[in-house]
Amino acid sequence: MKTIGLIGGMSWESTATYYELMNQDVSARLGGLHSAKIAMVSVDFAEIERAQVEGRWHDAGAALADVARSLERAGADFLVLATNTMHKVADAIDAATGLSLLHIGEVTGAAIAEQGLSTVGLLGTRFTMEQDFYRAVLEQRYGLKVLVPDATGVDAINAVIYDELCQGRIEEASRASAADVISGLVERGAEGVILGCTELPLLIRQDDSQVPLFDTTRLHARAAVDKALE
Repeated sequence: MKTIGLIGGMSWESTATYYELMNQDVSARLGGLHSAKIAMVSVDFAEIERAQVEGRWHDAGAALADVARSLERAGADFLVLATNTMHKVADAIDAATGLSLLHIGEVTGAAIAEQGLSTVGLLGTRFTMEQDFYRAVLEQRYGLKVLVPDATGVDAINAVIYDELCQGRIEEASRASAADVISGLVERGAEGVILGCTELPLLIRQDDSQVPLFDTTRLHARAAVDKALE
């Protein structure tokens, strides 16, 4: 079994889900007392979030590159970045070590392609929804049409992520609001919706959507176990 190098803490709420999912998956596949081999570094998200807001992506990338190097020294065989938004600095992480980075956008695009969908909605942080670092993977490599919410929807989803989910708060009113945003995407032609923030599955369930939801946390964790057990 290969050792998964997990870059976590963005936020720790969803990183805990990664850890649980990967260990459950290894146990289910191998049985007995088997668990996943994981080397993990969990960062202080407040520092990363401050760099996001201030547009200091180079600094954030340098910080995560340092984490990647520490995981390489710890014996990781490949890297998993437990966040969608920080894949904006995936190139910096890739360049820092000789390890491969299992890209969450690639994993998600492949899952959508398997279902034969052509148009999907994307929910996530403002950065993920409005910038092209994530959408470009889906559009250029998988030929998908990607829809994002209107400005009001972007504001609502972004606020829920940072003000509630990253701080461990699950609010029913926010679940209803997110369901309304999803309905708006479906009305515009979305055949499925990507939960493109690893915290969103803590709030949004398949019952909240009329179309398939793509849980990036679960997809990414499963792909990590696939790679670890190759």
